[in-house]
Amino acid sequence: MNKTMKFAMLLTACVALAACNKKVKETDGDTTANNGNTQNQGGDQGSAITEQGAFTPADLDSNSCLMQRVIYFDYDQDLLKPEYQAIVACHAKYLRDRPAAQMRLEGHADERGTREYNMALGERRANGVNSAFAANSADSGRIDVVSSGEERPVCLDSAESCWSQNRRVVISYSVK
Repeated sequence: MNKTMKFAMLLTACVALAACNKKVKETDGDTTANNGNTQNQGGDQGSAITEQGAFTPADLDSNSCLMQRVIYFDYDQDLLKPEYQAIVACHAKYLRDRPAAQMRLEGHADERGTREYNMALGERRANGVNSAFAANSADSGRIDVVSSGEERPVCLDSAESCWSQNRRVVISYSVK
């Protein structure tokens, strides 16, 4: 394993530990009973977390960190940017909280480079995100990694503003 990968994994683990250390402010009178669990009904966008701190399936469509399901990369890079560490930690927690959940990480690349190179780059990107999930204690046995390379662009123009949208890993769930 090269030094860059080791550093990236160490950085991911440190960020995950720091994220787990943050305390959540509780407010009085903001809870209602729901099948024996208490849920926060405050104004925080989609923070419906049960009393045990577990995510619910509804959180995929309402919780701001779980709604973010695209991770973008720099040109010809497969290293996870620091700004995506919290999103990975959030999705890893969802996987830990929901044993039936299955995740798919689909890596993509822009149109520059050969088809074979871009397929490999998309796979490296998805595997990099998968490693970040593993560093956040997610069960990698429930994560499928695939690459679409340049074959499924979201933007078709030949410009940097468009290419940057195509350099991504998309997170999707098959079971909520």
